[in-house]
Amino acid sequence: MPDTATGESVETRQSWIIAVTAVTMLAVAAGAPLTVVIGMVPISETLGSGRSVPSAATSLAYLGTGMGGVMCGLLAARIGQRLVAMMGGLAILCGLALASLGQSWSLLAGIGLGVGLFGNGALFAPMVAYVSLWFDRRRGTALALVSSGQYIAGFLWPFVFERAIAAFGWQATMLAYGAFAAVSVVTLAALVLKPAPMPAGGLGAMHSVKGRRVLGMPPNLAMALVSAASFLCCVPMAMPAAHLVAFCADLGIAASRGAAMLSVLLLCAFIARQFWGWLSDRIGGLWTVFVGGAAQVLGMLGFLATQDEAGLFFAAAAYGLGFGGIVPAYVLAIRALFPASEASWRVPALLFVSLSGMAFGAWLAGAIYDRVGFYAAAWWVGIAVNIVQLALVGFLLLRQRRYG
Repeated sequence: MPDTATGESVETRQSWIIAVTAVTMLAVAAGAPLTVVIGMVPISETLGSGRSVPSAATSLAYLGTGMGGVMCGLLAARIGQRLVAMMGGLAILCGLALASLGQSWSLLAGIGLGVGLFGNGALFAPMVAYVSLWFDRRRGTALALVSSGQYIAGFLWPFVFERAIAAFGWQATMLAYGAFAAVSVVTLAALVLKPAPMPAGGLGAMHSVKGRRVLGMPPNLAMALVSAASFLCCVPMAMPAAHLVAFCADLGIAASRGAAMLSVLLLCAFIARQFWGWLSDRIGGLWTVFVGGAAQVLGMLGFLATQDEAGLFFAAAAYGLGFGGIVPAYVLAIRALFPASEASWRVPALLFVSLSGMAFGAWLAGAIYDRVGFYAAAWWVGIAVNIVQLALVGFLLLRQRRYG
């Protein structure tokens, strides 16, 4: 539905140009952390520190992306998304250049600060919030498309990086990709990004009203409950994605087959995200979160129901289809519940909590495995957390039905 009482829509042809440009920029930016993932073995050999340092660098990249999203979202509200995105592209180049120096400290600082905090932090969450301002009728579809940039990067760049590292080394690959990312992101931002349109209702449609309540609650309490639900559903979401290859190895399935299962999972998640975006435009963000969360529980049960290779391929596909659209639906819910003027900080704050949930879930599954020696216990814990999330979202839906 349009954002305004007049029924006029902010969507134009330019809205979709912005969305396609945004997903292209995010697919490029999300490739930067993958240089460490794909080059972990040669990086660890160069540093002589084992795999703990490059693994820590990857963790810092995603943590920095979440933290930087909040900071850069506030900055974008002041100076505009174009300048923030251009800064992000340059930060990726600086970060990869620093990381390529071949020292442990430079790798951690370059990937954590350059690629994460100031690079992807300036691009992922702020860009999602920015694109949401260009849409009102098909916002869910647009958000599903834009938030798929990380999936596209996961399909596209690993093969390129593997070949480049084998031919030229990981340091040269980082430098070359940093230059490519900077030129691509800065150029696209300069040529395409512009101030988001104001709703036809004017400033009154942009800003909150004093004393306004959300779902019958103070706005920040409603925000906290939605964010808590996003954290809870992202805990189990991260478990199979982070541990599927290791899970397969425990079952005697070759690592190459486990990697293929992970690719199937991500491909299905990408495809499903477009469907969930279409559906969320029709039933709303919170209902999409609830249905997607229930589908995620069924997917987790699939990993408990079978231990043969064919069955696990099917379970991985089903799981990807289930969780693919949940995070964009949370963003859609936030945009529906809060005024447009608050999107620049509420959306990045929500995504930071979501990323924190995924980081915690990936760690929790490993910690449970170390404790008991098998992954089934971790899957059951993930399912229990998911059920708590469903109960919380159900409560929010009841409030939505009562208070509108």
